Amino acid sequence: MSSTREITMSSQEHPRRTTLSRGSYAEARRVGDLLRKETVGGLLLMVAATVAIVWANSPAADSYFAIRDAEFGYAPWHLRLSVGSWAADGLLAIFFFLVGLELKREIVIGDLRRWDRALVPVAAAVGGVVVPALIYVAINHNSPQALAGWAIPTATDIAFAVAVLAIIGSHLPPVLRIFLLTLAVVDDLIAILIIATVYSSQIRADMLLWSLVPLTAYAVLARRERLLFRYQKLPAWVLLLPIAIVFWALVHASGIHATIAGVVLGAMVPARVRAERGEPTGEDAHGLAEIFEHRLRPLSAGFAVPVFAFFAAGVRVGGVDGLLSALTTTVTIGIVVGLVVGKIIGITGTTYLVTRFTRSELDPSLHWIDVVGVAALGGIGFTVSLLVAELSLGAGTELGDEAKVGIFVASLIAAVLGGAILSARNAHYARIAEQEALDSDRDGIPDVYQRDDRAEPDAAGR
Repeated sequence: MSSTREITMSSQEHPRRTTLSRGSYAEARRVGDLLRKETVGGLLLMVAATVAIVWANSPAADSYFAIRDAEFGYAPWHLRLSVGSWAADGLLAIFFFLVGLELKREIVIGDLRRWDRALVPVAAAVGGVVVPALIYVAINHNSPQALAGWAIPTATDIAFAVAVLAIIGSHLPPVLRIFLLTLAVVDDLIAILIIATVYSSQIRADMLLWSLVPLTAYAVLARRERLLFRYQKLPAWVLLLPIAIVFWALVHASGIHATIAGVVLGAMVPARVRAERGEPTGEDAHGLAEIFEHRLRPLSAGFAVPVFAFFAAGVRVGGVDGLLSALTTTVTIGIVVGLVVGKIIGITGTTYLVTRFTRSELDPSLHWIDVVGVAALGGIGFTVSLLVAELSLGAGTELGDEAKVGIFVASLIAAVLGGAILSARNAHYARIAEQEALDSDRDGIPDVYQRDDRAEPDAAGR
């Protein structure tokens, strides 16, 4: 009997609610498009980081650090920053703006609006944050300075993880892709909360209050002129960007890390399609948040994040002896074990516990090894981990350099391990797809993942 029939019969014989169910067709299609876009961004990120590491350990290393540490900007507005700080505080705000857009869309009209679909990735993300943090703390409990970096192994780099999945996961079930993306989005939200609450100091309430003025203007303009921004690109740059820059500058001056400004601005963009406002409805209609995301993702993935990685990844290793020495420090070991082992235990274990105690079960098309593979990819903690390393341990410090070595090594191991597991699973699902195609031609069996297999709200969320 074909795999399609087995899956269908299994679903009928076990009516219990499934964990990691397929989700909506629209969500699967959107995630597929995102995977294709993020592949290039992940590769550029890898190239930028590699160039930085090579340059920082070459005879011309002094020129790299001179460029990274050169300062410019207007000091009275607290904006005289080094080039590296401008990349971390300014360019990375574009990345976090996209995170804000993604969170807004997922919570308002995406799969996160439904508790049954949001429960597993949210719980898994929390487990994937708590377990690595506990492992890091356990390894570094005797070093108060190193303990400041407890949040470094909690982050998942969505660009790298999605790029690996896109390269090797052509036949993986859509539910795994949705799970990884949702997991990474929730992970980013947790990282944002950590940065805002733990790594922000000397908060100036007056600057935060002043920031509400441009934020309100931005939110009102984005909602009232949604048609203008929908159909024309230039007005958003001319009208919204200056207001966003003022808000970013005030947040930066308040003591809260400026990347938080990007998240808040993204959350202010409307995600729903409003027919009464003249917006088009139907299957292919998209809210302004998704439109902005589509327009800005090339800028973020192709420029902002790689440039940040270039200036953040440069660490003077000191040759083979220096590398071996760094690999034996508790900071490096804590990060490597936290990201590689902690993510697998945290994500897989939490998913299992949710399945066990909610009396649900995996989607019949999946196996637990698939979840382990995705959890391993969750250990690729690069962009946000580098940011947290600089915020917690300092840029250019000995502990900060050790942390960066740990991030590089852990991300490489996680990418290879997760890629190997999911590559084998991809071959398995490719054989199933080939068999299903043969059975379908012979027996006329429809594809298990048809577009109309369940009623879903349209783009307006109705």
